[in-house]
Formats: sequence, C-alpha cells, structure tokens
Amino acid sequence: MSLAPHLALGKKGEDLACQHLEQKGYTILERNYHFQKSEVDIVAYFGFEIIFVEVKTRTSSAFGEPEDFVDEQKQKLVSRAAEAWLYERKMEGSPIRFDVIAIKAETETSFYIKHFENAF
Repeated sequence: MSLAPHLALGKKGEDLACQHLEQKGYTILERNYHFQKSEVDIVAYFGFEIIFVEVKTRTSSAFGEPEDFVDEQKQKLVSRAAEAWLYERKMEGSPIRFDVIAIKAETETSFYIKHFENAF
C-alpha cells in the first residue's frame, strides 16, 4: 500500500531532516511522537539539549515558504507534545529548544533544506 502523495512527501522530508541532523552530529531519539492531537516530528539530542523539531516540506512557494506554515497554533501543539514527551520520561526541566526544518522539493531528487534553530 503506497502513501498518498502529500504523506509520501512529508515522510521524505522527515527522512531528509533526520539525515541533515545526523550529519550535524545530532542523535535522533524519536520520530512522530504523538500526544492527544499533538505531534512532534523529530525529537533529537545535541549539545546537552533536547531538540523538538517540526519539519515542513513543500513543492512550491506559491502559498509561502515551508517555514511560514509553522504558525502559532502549530507551535502550541508541538509545545504540548514536547511537554508530554518530557513528562513521560521524567525529564521535565531539561534544557530544550524548538527548531524548524523547512524543505523545498525542487525536483523529485533535489531538495533545499533550511534549519532554523530556536525557531520558537
């Protein structure tokens, strides 16, 4: 069973984001963590911090850049999921940050990646 095109693009974007982070020395702790209606795409560890990463992948900038889609509502949902992730692991109070990785698919095999640290 194949994924719908938008889901396949999202998964490809998350795979690329993980590769990007690993190349920079990050350790991927978890992918697609869900809590109620909230989700964190990637939970990573780097330099004594736990990083919660929202990944946005688009094929066009016609409606805005990928990072423009991480609005205040999305930030609240990611923050809620991050709090739950930390609580479940008894890690409240750990140093954390929220990053956004924006990916634009220029072709089926060419992608442009922007990494925003401390995005929100």
